[in-house]
Amino acid sequence: MNFVIEQWRAWAPGLDSDEAWQAWSRHPVRVPDDDARPACDFLPAMQRRRLSRLARMTLHVAWPLCAEDEQLPFVFASRHGETPRTYALLSEVADQQPLSPTQFGLSVHNAIAGQWSILRGQRGESVAIAGEADTFEHAMVEAAALLSEGAPAVLVVIAEEYPPEPYREWIDDVPFSYALALRVRGIDADHGMQTGERWQLRLEPDDHHHDAASECPHALQFVRAMHEKHGTLDHSWKARRWIWQRIP
Repeated sequence: MNFVIEQWRAWAPGLDSDEAWQAWSRHPVRVPDDDARPACDFLPAMQRRRLSRLARMTLHVAWPLCAEDEQLPFVFASRHGETPRTYALLSEVADQQPLSPTQFGLSVHNAIAGQWSILRGQRGESVAIAGEADTFEHAMVEAAALLSEGAPAVLVVIAEEYPPEPYREWIDDVPFSYALALRVRGIDADHGMQTGERWQLRLEPDDHHHDAASECPHALQFVRAMHEKHGTLDHSWKARRWIWQRIP
């Protein structure tokens, strides 16, 4: 699969500029997750109030990559989704409290993709996926499928929120909250345009079965590769080996 990454944007607590991500890429650290959240000032206050932290992160990185009247297919990817919201709902069940239908509706995995469509006036395809530690690569496979069906470009967002304390024994692949948005198009549609970075993504079988999550999620490793101008990047998970190759 060949892509041109036209634009990208990432967010994490304290990391909200290209300069900040460049510094982090040189010296990656586990940043403190202090419940900071993007302001999302491009939305009216009443609409912002209804957004969870994960939804704010998603819209914050995605919004600038879509033109005002542009219609783009949207791929939302998250391995764990709205863990704070679902934990709060389960706590209410345990306490035998009535559940909020609104909170339940917003906890489902495609809720953020739906909020994006409504708030941005998007009428095209939207997809919400959850994979394993290689959810990022599966999102790119979904983008490749949409491009092959004729989409001029696709907006891909992968976002994860630092889990509530009771979940942290099991969720070991989210060192801190982060969101990454990529605007991608196919190389066949490049037509000589020089903007963006050209990448190939290849999948090969891996007999070593890597079951331990990396300290740095795949999406953030890719941010480092883009900043550090790495030519190749390998991501292995279980029996899958994903190979990223920068195309000159």
